[in-house]
Amino acid sequence: MVRDTIRFWRNGQAVEVSGFHPRTTLLDYLRLQERRVGTKEGCGEGDCGACTVALGRVRGGRVHYEPVNACILLLGQIDGAELVTVEDLSATGDLHPVQSAMVAHHGSQCGFCTPGIVMSLFTLYHDGERPLNRQSVNDVLAGNLCRCTGYRPIVDAALHACSGQGDDVFSVHGEHTAQGLMGLADGRDIFIGEETRFFAAPASEASLGALYARHPDATLVAGCTDVGLWITKAMMEIEKVIWLGRVAGLDLIEDSSDRLGIGATVTHVDVHSSLARIDPDLGEIMRRFGSVQVRASGTVGGSIANGSPIGDLAPALIALGAELELRQGDTTRTLPLEDFFIAYRRQDRKPGEFVRRVTVPKLKPHEGFRAYKISKRFDEDISAVLGAFKVTLDGRRIAEARVAFGGMAGTPKRAAETEQALIGLSLDEPSSWGEAMAAIARDYQPLDDHRASSAYRSTVARNLVFKVLSETSSGETRATRIVGRRDTLQAAE
Repeated sequence: MVRDTIRFWRNGQAVEVSGFHPRTTLLDYLRLQERRVGTKEGCGEGDCGACTVALGRVRGGRVHYEPVNACILLLGQIDGAELVTVEDLSATGDLHPVQSAMVAHHGSQCGFCTPGIVMSLFTLYHDGERPLNRQSVNDVLAGNLCRCTGYRPIVDAALHACSGQGDDVFSVHGEHTAQGLMGLADGRDIFIGEETRFFAAPASEASLGALYARHPDATLVAGCTDVGLWITKAMMEIEKVIWLGRVAGLDLIEDSSDRLGIGATVTHVDVHSSLARIDPDLGEIMRRFGSVQVRASGTVGGSIANGSPIGDLAPALIALGAELELRQGDTTRTLPLEDFFIAYRRQDRKPGEFVRRVTVPKLKPHEGFRAYKISKRFDEDISAVLGAFKVTLDGRRIAEARVAFGGMAGTPKRAAETEQALIGLSLDEPSSWGEAMAAIARDYQPLDDHRASSAYRSTVARNLVFKVLSETSSGETRATRIVGRRDTLQAAE
């Protein structure tokens, strides 16, 4: 039960494609094969949004559209989805409501970024969350850069076009599209190529385990938000690709009273609200995790397995005491998340072993959590430092503490010395907090790079210790935050 094609929905009908190189990006397919050049090639790394297209998949009985960066998405990853590009919006000859609004509000000058912006707003048009405000539009457009028009008229266009119930041609044909997409879901494994070079998409964990055991040198791809850059920027000759997006069960979220189980292929968009309910700071970290395009493709398992020392999610989950489940063949094992990271870009993962699930304990009574992302830009920027803290209180004293930082070492790393110094501190005696702040210097000797100097990182981390103690002591964050914790939780819900 293996097929050698990918199948997707395009302009009202099923399309099958085979025989492509495993490194083929969706952008190259559109521009070089379909000759649909409305989708632009800009940064080539998923930052500018000029290449944005929409993928539609059935959720809750209807087609749900999400924006993706075609420049770093592999062609094979659109299997089972509807592909919509900017040319499709006016295929009948009339402009789409989003396009008409962009014209009416003067939302375009040079036009290079405009197709990507239109596609991001197309997904917002179909999102169903109305009425909108300017901040919600800004969140949607965080991954679309415009260097000449300015964002005010673009946001005006969005507020005008996306303020009512969507009634475009995609809405009219929604039921037909949903039926077509469900007809593509055959539950078969995909293998395109030969043993020395292939694109594969197993449909079950058993198939994945067997294939990866046979090809432990293959590159596992979930959202491709990082591997895509290996292809477009590092020019890596990746010959074997195993995409995890069709593996049944890896996309499940198991939400119980005391813990949250997150499958490896759950996207950042899908897990956002669940994490925000654990604590609003987690919701804010996820809101600032790349752009909507990146969050729609990127996965929790991919973020962890990638092992980046500046990844935002790992240190936050380490501070919460998360555990990681891995599978090799038919064997599974579990370990504390912090033990998975050995050294820079090195993880405790055996040949043929893959990340299966991460389990995050929820906060108990008398436990508090804070997480802080420090970056040059507020939106869509890589962290210079990310600090995460969980403290257990006994009255007004700290009984236990878990502290983890990203950007301070070659891996996401706990701050053992700082944790020990925090235990026993009184929240009513700020004069005693100095030792815990000073302990940061014993936990980390950060490097200088283009994002921040070692001295800056050390100072920021030290100050974050003071910040978490101040906020925990007073219970107030309004004076110390750009975005309040309560506002963040409400936005996620």
